[in-house]
Amino acid sequence: MIKIDELNFNADGLIPAIAQDAVTGEVLMQAYMNRESLKLTLKDNLMCYYSRSRKALWKKGETSGHYQHVVAAYADCDNDSLLFKVLQDGAACHTGKYSCFFNELIEDKYPSYKILFDIIETVKDRKINPKEKSYTNYLFDKGTDKICKKIGEEASEIIIAAKNKDKNELANEVSDFLYHMIVLLENEELDIGEVFAVLLEREGKPSDPKYSKK
Repeated sequence: MIKIDELNFNADGLIPAIAQDAVTGEVLMQAYMNRESLKLTLKDNLMCYYSRSRKALWKKGETSGHYQHVVAAYADCDNDSLLFKVLQDGAACHTGKYSCFFNELIEDKYPSYKILFDIIETVKDRKINPKEKSYTNYLFDKGTDKICKKIGEEASEIIIAAKNKDKNELANEVSDFLYHMIVLLENEELDIGEVFAVLLEREGKPSDPKYSKK
């Protein structure tokens, strides 16, 4: 475990600090810390930065309510930059965006598991803001029985694809299954975080305290 005195702060007594979503791995923001803000962050497990423009400590969420709950912290190999894994309340960016990093310089063509969270957000939005001719809204309107029936059908098709050794079809059927499972979770008002908490606790790893059953 590295100590604060071993960190390399710059000439102004500051060190860059990056906040990363502990669940999705998405980079949320980058700011600066001084020794005092870092000590407060480690003490309270809430991100506290140093504002270079105001020359004052800045506890993230103090006015907006968008707190960042620290679950892990790392220094880089040169001990001159910090990475914090956080559980974000609301949005990290002052613009209202979840992450500050949304101005694209190069198109992201690399597939990522983040697509799962994008689909979850789309399904959540369909429930709040129904869209005409939306299949997702059709499932919500039909309710639990219809959604469960579709999950059963997709599960059967997964088995058939696996037995047929058809990897392309298997990938398609698993995708359909995951989508319908996401719809079911939203219909039953079960946050995906609760599923992650169960998986993490089975592995003996810490999870978001608000979902932990221990």
